[in-house]
Amino acid sequence: MKGSKNRRVLPGFGLSLGFTLFYLSLIILIPLAAIFFKTFELTWAEFWSAITNPRVLASYRVSFSTALWAGLINAVFGLLVAWVLVRYKFPGKKIIDSLVDIPFALPTAVAGIALTTIYAKSGWVGSIIEPLGIKVAYTQIGITIALVFIGLPFVVRTVQPVLQDMEKETEEAAAMLGSYRLRTFRKVILPELMPALLTGFALAFARGIGEYGSVVFISGNMPLKTEIAPLLIMTKLEQYDYAGATAIASVMLIVSFLMLLIINLLQWRMNRRTIAD
Repeated sequence: MKGSKNRRVLPGFGLSLGFTLFYLSLIILIPLAAIFFKTFELTWAEFWSAITNPRVLASYRVSFSTALWAGLINAVFGLLVAWVLVRYKFPGKKIIDSLVDIPFALPTAVAGIALTTIYAKSGWVGSIIEPLGIKVAYTQIGITIALVFIGLPFVVRTVQPVLQDMEKETEEAAAMLGSYRLRTFRKVILPELMPALLTGFALAFARGIGEYGSVVFISGNMPLKTEIAPLLIMTKLEQYDYAGATAIASVMLIVSFLMLLIINLLQWRMNRRTIAD
């Protein structure tokens, strides 16, 4: 009887866990380990010189700053889009809901060409805003717009199910108790949405850091100004400098992992606080 209590409802945990670890090792861990092993071919001096080159540091700054800004913008407007799609009924709602997923299906190079065509000096939007002193194409603003385009679905699709599952009775009770709409949103709705919002932000941010196709056209690829780290890695690979490319990639990997770890820790603390309340 005692042994039967320890049996799981669905047997096969050991086999499932073994397959999971094997699959993750084959798809994720082994390729990532190969990056570091290739980097070890460099001496410490060569490694430090490769990752602290002014051009490399500038590419890090462009990649991480634009991905961060795009993630923050997507967090705000992705929440707004998800709110409209869940809380309101209007003509064409299903069409708009489908349009959200277009960046998932659209080849990133096509997105980059389209954005460059629109925001270039002779483009539909660029021809209007550039005479006003606002230049988008071949600037970090253009890179951020491209990352917003490809990252928006991550936020919308992570927040949308949580909004659908939220009980409207809680909001109605807060309103009956005299709470203002902004206070109800800040005190009642936002705490429930914050873990999902952080997840969407993390996904959009991670996608933005490694994005290449949609950015390479609109960025202009100017060293020390609009050159992104993935492009610099591709340049190193074309020059057969594999160790230099993996050195840059390893720094990006470590920094990205640390930032995502911090976001996950914040999400974990918010979930614990929500459960405790």
